[in-house]
Amino acid sequence: MRTATRLQPFGTTIFTEMTQLAIKHNAVNLSQGFPDFDGPDFVKQAAIDAINSGDNQYERLFGSVALNNALANRWRELTGQPANPVKNIQVTSGCTEAIASAALGLFKPVDEVVLFEPYYDSYRPALAMAGAIPRFVTLHWPDFSFDLDELKNQINPGKTKAIFINSPHNPTGKVYSREELTQIANLCIENNLLAITDEVYEHLTFDNTEYVRMATIPGMAERTLTLSSLGKTFSLTGWKIGWAIGPENLITALRAAHQFITFATSTPLQQGAAVALNNINEYLPQFTAEYTERRNFLCDALVEIGFKIPNKPAGTYFVLADHTPFGFKNDVDFCKYLTTVIGVAAIPPTAFYENKKHGYNLVRFAFCKKMQTLQNAITRLRQLKPKR
Repeated sequence: MRTATRLQPFGTTIFTEMTQLAIKHNAVNLSQGFPDFDGPDFVKQAAIDAINSGDNQYERLFGSVALNNALANRWRELTGQPANPVKNIQVTSGCTEAIASAALGLFKPVDEVVLFEPYYDSYRPALAMAGAIPRFVTLHWPDFSFDLDELKNQINPGKTKAIFINSPHNPTGKVYSREELTQIANLCIENNLLAITDEVYEHLTFDNTEYVRMATIPGMAERTLTLSSLGKTFSLTGWKIGWAIGPENLITALRAAHQFITFATSTPLQQGAAVALNNINEYLPQFTAEYTERRNFLCDALVEIGFKIPNKPAGTYFVLADHTPFGFKNDVDFCKYLTTVIGVAAIPPTAFYENKKHGYNLVRFAFCKKMQTLQNAITRLRQLKPKR
């Protein structure tokens, strides 16, 4: 075993494992969160034009002038807060790199960071690479609320340095309410903690759900690092264009790591991303409408088949469903059966839990797929019969 001790516990990501299993068994892949359709032509054409114009060398460490300016303008539009395109913004190679750079740049060994579980799977390895120690607070089924006392108990004065928030939340589809964010913010202020927010699904919420950014909660602008990306909103997940927005001292810390991880992010794709953001308001209504249709179709069909879904997801690409009516003892067994026998791949959520008992009864499906793909999956899933 040559893998460093700090990374040995993590192995191959569950997304890779399930996608490989799906390919092997020719299963409909509702596991990994990438669309099976392409992003908008006008964004792709902007990147093609940049390539053809010779915009193919290293970009600035901070990000391209066009993209940083677009991000600063968008941030001001969304929050009312000014953002200096260089001092307050760092372009990264996807949000995953922003997460790793934030951990490496901000935390020292034995610093503690609070994570809400289930969590996106890169959070824990990023902290491990920095030597930081995760502390866990559970989002409880069926509404994925958290217990405020449980959160308070995970904060060790002097040791805890940050709380990590993902909203809209992968894998639950939860959108944190203003009240919940205010509770977290109060604890951050009382204990001098940072808030690191993963907001990659910021433009994918449903049913007029209020979406609140932690940086807009009073007292939090100076202690919040907001991470996001282009891929989920514009169905261009392979471009890996991400960013961080925050106060200069936090961006400087993240940048200190970023410059030695990737230094610069794809130059022509940044140009395409800038065009995307500059035209986002015209793009979003159809985007949201199409995803609402996909969500409703999948959730309604899953309930008809026998899954339990007390609440449709308020945001993201994903729905967590209770599979217990079908008689399987845990999520891993159920997902292997789905893939190898039924022909539909999904994600076992225990991969995102430290306290795995909370995920045994659940399964995650992605609806970022063509309607034809979802219909094919449902046709196959109808083979399932609830146990009487």
